[in-house]
Amino acid sequence: MNAMRAAVLHDVHDLRIDDVPIPSPGPGEVLIRVGVCGVCGSDATEFGRGLVLAQPPVTLGHEFAGTIEQVGPGVSELTVGATVVCGAGLSCGECKMCRSGRTNLCTSYTTLGFHHNGGLAGYVVCPAEIVWDASASGLTLDTLGLAQPMAIAVHAVRRSGLQPGQDAVVVGVGGIGAFITYAAAATGARVLVTDLNAPRLELARALGAADTVQAGGQSLREALGERGIVPDVFFEVSGSAPGLASVLDAASPGATIVPVGIQRGEPALPLGSWTLQEYTIVGTVAHVYRDDIPEAVRLLAARGDWTDVAADVLPLDEVVNGALQPLLSGAPGQVKTLIDPWTEGRRAAVHGHS
Repeated sequence: MNAMRAAVLHDVHDLRIDDVPIPSPGPGEVLIRVGVCGVCGSDATEFGRGLVLAQPPVTLGHEFAGTIEQVGPGVSELTVGATVVCGAGLSCGECKMCRSGRTNLCTSYTTLGFHHNGGLAGYVVCPAEIVWDASASGLTLDTLGLAQPMAIAVHAVRRSGLQPGQDAVVVGVGGIGAFITYAAAATGARVLVTDLNAPRLELARALGAADTVQAGGQSLREALGERGIVPDVFFEVSGSAPGLASVLDAASPGATIVPVGIQRGEPALPLGSWTLQEYTIVGTVAHVYRDDIPEAVRLLAARGDWTDVAADVLPLDEVVNGALQPLLSGAPGQVKTLIDPWTEGRRAAVHGHS
């Protein structure tokens, strides 16, 4: 066999399942047989709203796990058959940000799945330096397919400085919001989650939230006041103007605000009041492979069963109608959608330890 199927983005609204050659790993690279690949909002945005990151034709997919099929020259730390997770982000290792350990801010940062062929395919070639051997975790590939988005949550929580015993608020329980809820609760902090969707609030409790508030009724400020909570950290994950407005209305002096969701347009920023309130505004983007991927795998293993986050796995032929379009419309069928490039039909996800 020298060909494989891949979800190749050719242009906006033009994604095709193509037959393409199986790549070969070069020096310092490995060939991964993809087990599952997650689809996220960034994939949907590139497909449906315009090419910002993607450089077509390119195989999408930056959230994948699989097994090592072949190692290239010079690779000694990874072996054939190992169960692995890929960080997807490529950095130069030489610029100021890389030297300080902030590889996600590399001046020449690129990503598998947008700038280089990614994991929505049978096989993918990756630099060995961003491939984590997760064999020792004993987790299934379906669970390890959640490691990259979990790493984004781990990074956001680490950036926030959240400490055990503190209070945190998470606004929005989509894919990343769910993982942030879990990662924040895992620090020992008390987490309150707000969302418009009642079932998502039930999920938040299952992920460790101490309390929930359904948005659309009383204000977040009023809900916090009733509970006597003065949050130390706010994670605004929805990316919506009302979500950000609710945080700014509820935040007390000295709070840390982490705008995880990307705001569209140019929201009015009351910098004067932010200064007088001594807010700490913390940006967060992607993850740092070295620090965040191992911790993400550890957190996934600590819970084991992630069926409530990703219950079904879709075949490659359903990428557009089953994953990208629902994300664009704001109505995904599950919190996280996984794709198995080898299955011919939908199957139940297998989570936990294999």
